[in-house]
Amino acid sequence: MTRTGNRGQNVQNPKRPHAASKPAASQSKPRLKASTHVLHKTSSELPVEQSSKTDFPTLHSFDQTKQPAPAVRQQSSKLNSLLRSSDYDQHREEGKQPDWKAAVHRYVSLYNHAEANQQAAVLTDFVTDADHCERLRGRLERLRERDWHRGALPAGSETKAELIRVNESPSEVSVLIRLHIKRRMEQTGRFYMEERSEFERLWLGLSGGEWDVLRVEPIIAERRPRFGTATDNWMTVDDYSELFGDLSSPSTPYLNYDLLQQFKHRPSGIRYRRDLVAAYADRWWNEGNPSYELFEVNCTNYVSQCIFAGNAPMNYTGKRETGWWYKGRNKGSEWWSYSWAVSNAITNYLTAARSSGLRAEVVQSADELQLGDVITYDWNGDHRFQHSTIVTAFDSFGMPLVNANTVSSRHRYWDYRDSYAWTEQTKYRFFHIADLL
Repeated sequence: MTRTGNRGQNVQNPKRPHAASKPAASQSKPRLKASTHVLHKTSSELPVEQSSKTDFPTLHSFDQTKQPAPAVRQQSSKLNSLLRSSDYDQHREEGKQPDWKAAVHRYVSLYNHAEANQQAAVLTDFVTDADHCERLRGRLERLRERDWHRGALPAGSETKAELIRVNESPSEVSVLIRLHIKRRMEQTGRFYMEERSEFERLWLGLSGGEWDVLRVEPIIAERRPRFGTATDNWMTVDDYSELFGDLSSPSTPYLNYDLLQQFKHRPSGIRYRRDLVAAYADRWWNEGNPSYELFEVNCTNYVSQCIFAGNAPMNYTGKRETGWWYKGRNKGSEWWSYSWAVSNAITNYLTAARSSGLRAEVVQSADELQLGDVITYDWNGDHRFQHSTIVTAFDSFGMPLVNANTVSSRHRYWDYRDSYAWTEQTKYRFFHIADLL
């Protein structure tokens, strides 16, 4: 069953790729080698691109004089240092006094190099953590194979890193960094940009006058549900405090007119505005809307906001276990339904049959989705859904690109095989939201 309707900008009558149309290995364009591409603006338009022939082109020097900032909660927070993959110059760094910041700087540059080429060796030769090297190698192999099968090639990559927290001693340093990765993709002669922001913790040690990266732990936030336990919880409460600060403080009060008395008499048959969903999702993908609570695991709260921005009516019951609604926080008490903020709960809510209000049809494949539709993710195949995304665009073959928040992502390919959270047991639930609500 193929859906019709709004499939995203600049995509007309998209067709799924057939096996015969997949590029053979001999026909594939050569992959990027040592060069990286620096993108000078981020917008929905095709960005101007400059290519450097050097391994690590020098455009900006990162500031080493500022001290690490404490915790961050919003993207707008002022951070202490900004490292760009294009800033590192190996020859410029030679002869300087050993500095752990230079080692982190080089790590960011090599990370970008690995992303651009979809090959782990350039980074694993620098990092001594065998477990992480194997983890990274597996992720990039999945990414390379996935992109090859869908006929997509990386046409440029840029990685920035923000220092979030530093614990420093004369011979050991641990650093929490936020990586912002941009990948410019080419598919059938057309280009699009995908972005994501991830957190990693690095441990560095001084040995023989040189700083080495001894250990790397990615913080896989989309694997940790807001409620319940997970056997592979990589992120502790202390980790969340570092990333988001004190989340017990209330957000700006948000009282929505739909919670007033006339909400019960709202007419049915309201058109779901998929264009407004995508516009809201692109506006808030990398930060929290201050009109809402910012949750520790924010993916489903973000998806619910996007759906609501598309005119979906809340089903206000006043009970946490039922309906789909949000009212904010009052005197330390949270006023929202589980289905608003918990991936497993919204999966159950959208799966249930109902005749009015927010409702969805479960479809069998991703190519049946439209703008504003929802995908939820069960990483372990145990029927507990831990992550939610919203469809915001499509690739050249009409396959969904999604946005998410917590691990902030924009126009990311829907299957998440490029994530450390993905496993061979991963299962998906595809929801096509009704056009009239």
